[in-house]
Amino acid sequence: MLDHMNLIVSDVAKRKGFFVAALAPLGYKVLYDLETAAGLGIDHPIFWINRGAVGRKMHVAFAAPNRATVKAFYDAAIAAGGKDNGAPGLRPQYQRDYYGAFVLDPDGNKLVAVARPAA
Repeated sequence: MLDHMNLIVSDVAKRKGFFVAALAPLGYKVLYDLETAAGLGIDHPIFWINRGAVGRKMHVAFAAPNRATVKAFYDAAIAAGGKDNGAPGLRPQYQRDYYGAFVLDPDGNKLVAVARPAA
């Protein structure tokens, strides 16, 4: 089980606004706010952004409870300055009922919100 993850960004203060807006539909908020890092989550900081040299791009997928939340994530991320990398929709090549939206953050990292069917 995943406890937390870190993403390197070029400027924590600038990028924090993007992630606060993009992840709000998923229920994430800033739980730790430091000069060189910020931890976002629901109950504990599961997603951290840390200042550093941006290099290799990351792919981070966030679980969404339903398709409406996937669309809300996508709309919020685009409005906050993200770039479209795949509009909300079914991706049967991954799983028959996989519904996801893909956005590139301002540093070029791929962010995904996905609603999967109950197992």
